[in-house]
Amino acid sequence: MHCLRDATRGGIATVLNEFAQSSSCCIRVRETAVPVRGEVRGLCEILGLDPLYLANEGKLVAVVPEAEAARLIEAMRGHPDGLEAAIIGEISREPAGLVILETAFGGERIVDMLVGEQLPRIC
Repeated sequence: MHCLRDATRGGIATVLNEFAQSSSCCIRVRETAVPVRGEVRGLCEILGLDPLYLANEGKLVAVVPEAEAARLIEAMRGHPDGLEAAIIGEISREPAGLVILETAFGGERIVDMLVGEQLPRIC
């Protein structure tokens, strides 16, 4: 699979779900590999928002063959706007159409498409 999309609308969660559903594949993402600035993470924790669904103006999500990924990251990091480029996951066949997040705590959760507005979690 080769694809590229900006994460302006719906964040990376929406982009990854669109890729997984249209390609009938599973995308596994490592939460610890997703570059989220400390101030964004802190604000999301205070407001109860998931940073994966936030609009990311000027950010992109690319899916490339594994053999080309390291070279792409190196090239992107060679530009001032690409310093935080990262490999955040991989693609598998099953379960088809899903995005699965491997959490920082060692668990897994399905990252669904966002329906409507992102509302703060109230716990």
